[in-house]
Amino acid sequence: MTHLPRVALEIKTVGLYDLVLQDVQKIVGKTRVSEEEILEVMKSHPQILEDYKQINVEYNLSNIHLRDIDIDSLDESCKDEAKEINKNLQHLREIEKYTLDFEQSSTLVIIFSIEFFVLFSVQYFIVLLNLKEWQWWIYSLFALSIVFAWRYANKERKVYAVNNEIFEKKYLQTLEMISILEDKGCIKKEDLIIKECEEHV
Repeated sequence: MTHLPRVALEIKTVGLYDLVLQDVQKIVGKTRVSEEEILEVMKSHPQILEDYKQINVEYNLSNIHLRDIDIDSLDESCKDEAKEINKNLQHLREIEKYTLDFEQSSTLVIIFSIEFFVLFSVQYFIVLLNLKEWQWWIYSLFALSIVFAWRYANKERKVYAVNNEIFEKKYLQTLEMISILEDKGCIKKEDLIIKECEEHV
């Protein structure tokens, strides 16, 4: 569902993907690369496409380059399957953020940020407010916050793993459903492809 010519164009022309473009340039060995060369590099170095996808997920841009099917323009015999595909596409867009590696997610960054805030607060209470007689209680509270953060991070890691698995299964299922609907002559996948991202325009 990721339209590779669009990926190549965006890597070449959109500043958001400059680091990915630099990797492509290193692989090719020149500073000016064409979209065709980027496509070739993506075939031989799949990490380039993964880096592109990761940047999109981090910036809340979808890697699903398909628009919903226009139900009203379809024959009655195709509408139920098309509605199911649209429902799947919507669900995929909602859980796409879970395809990001948890260790590189904003959730983990937030957890660590809160813990650093708690640590500095603990130091503030002990040193600046001269609460040395209470320091063991304060440090105990900090230790409890670490345990809580660790448990919460593990819970979120499981949420990411479960939703990532759901995403992978539903992604393949939806691709198959689109292919079946196309074979029936109800739709053309080419008509569903979003060839340009409105957020970059």
